[in-house]
Amino acid sequence: MSMLFGAPWLLAHKSMLEVNKPRKVSLYGCDYVLWKDAAGKISALPNACPHMGAMLSSGWCQQREDKTSVVVCPFHALEFDSEGCTILPGSNKKTLPQLQPLELIIQDDFIWSYGGYEPKVPIPTILNEITAKYDFIGHTADTSVETDLLTMLLNMHDYNHQNGTHRPLFRIEEVQFEKFIDNGHESHAFFDMPTAPTTLREKISNPDLLLLPKVLKPHLENHFPSLIISHVENWAAKVAQCHLFIPESEMRTRTYVLMFGQAKHPAFKALGNKFLDFAKVVVEQDADILGKIYPNTPQKIKLNNEVGMDWVRRNFASFPEIGEPNFSK
Repeated sequence: MSMLFGAPWLLAHKSMLEVNKPRKVSLYGCDYVLWKDAAGKISALPNACPHMGAMLSSGWCQQREDKTSVVVCPFHALEFDSEGCTILPGSNKKTLPQLQPLELIIQDDFIWSYGGYEPKVPIPTILNEITAKYDFIGHTADTSVETDLLTMLLNMHDYNHQNGTHRPLFRIEEVQFEKFIDNGHESHAFFDMPTAPTTLREKISNPDLLLLPKVLKPHLENHFPSLIISHVENWAAKVAQCHLFIPESEMRTRTYVLMFGQAKHPAFKALGNKFLDFAKVVVEQDADILGKIYPNTPQKIKLNNEVGMDWVRRNFASFPEIGEPNFSK
């Protein structure tokens, strides 16, 4: 259960796919080629060509007259349609499916998959609700991290690490935890993070500091296991920063960020990319610290406010059932 088979995973947002440009995605130890044709159809096949194993994602797409497209193997130019069928050289007859398509669930611009496993928990609807209220800013920080899914999730739900890992970026001085709401596979965490004061000279030399309030007041909305939404607000906008997680393999986890915003000031339109830049650095800092942790080190110290990590551990251990809090521990 280390990769939580039966959970839904958001493989991509449609904006992450260029028309007729194949892209490799990985899930549960398998690689797939994902592509979008000119008509907007999204398709996914196993990435290894059934002829001699070349990576289809390293090939190209061939568009047809009806705007659909096939993915072409870079080795021998065999063409595979969305059903995994091809036409062998010298033959005008389409073969039976040679590759089993990956089942995708398309909801608006979101491309979900259960990776071929029976669904055990539903796809969260929160992203559809956010798109109805917020404007899409963009995506960033698409990164594969050499760590298992549980370690990745524990790091993201370790609220105390804001004061260490992300101190240089946000100038955080301390983490003042307020409350944690446990709704089973959904939870909410609220805390304040006072930031170090900045001088006018510092703000002029680094305009990014203008986006940082005196106290960061994030609200983390968590949907186990694949989604954390950081709701933040400053003078320019309200932002929903959505962190996604995908178990690419036992020891490799992919993460990326989708950003949505509501403008409070006309300047926000010009500052949208700054929010993406902040998110990119956050992911880079998290990936860096995960590479500097000794695995299997016994935890002899427990800090206050590790309630989010406890929530992850019990839901991970009991998946797909909801892990009930044990207040005797």
